[in-house]
Amino acid sequence: MYESRNEPLLHPAQFRRRMLRHVGYALLLVAVTLLVGALGGHYLGGHTWHDAWMSAAFVIGGIGTYVLPDSSIGKAFSAVYGFFVGLVVMATLGVVLAPIAHRIMHKFHLDETDD
Repeated sequence: MYESRNEPLLHPAQFRRRMLRHVGYALLLVAVTLLVGALGGHYLGGHTWHDAWMSAAFVIGGIGTYVLPDSSIGKAFSAVYGFFVGLVVMATLGVVLAPIAHRIMHKFHLDETDD
């Protein structure tokens, strides 16, 4: 996926395309997470659709749940979903920052071989 140590640094236009692709992956991951939260909130938490979407969006945004569920299964889902969202936030950060970190490391390696 990325260029190897022996290859030249990626052209800036190609790097921008790579960054856009990674941001697209991150947005897709967040959209799927929002969908999982809304479906779980509606079917397991007993929320209306708009409350389920709102709660899922608030949890992803770090605010917390919008409406607390009444059922035990809904409360369990909310707890598991909260942990899941924390992992998704870390994964999303990794997906977006990976090309930048790779470019920086690749630049250092190119400078090493020039000496």
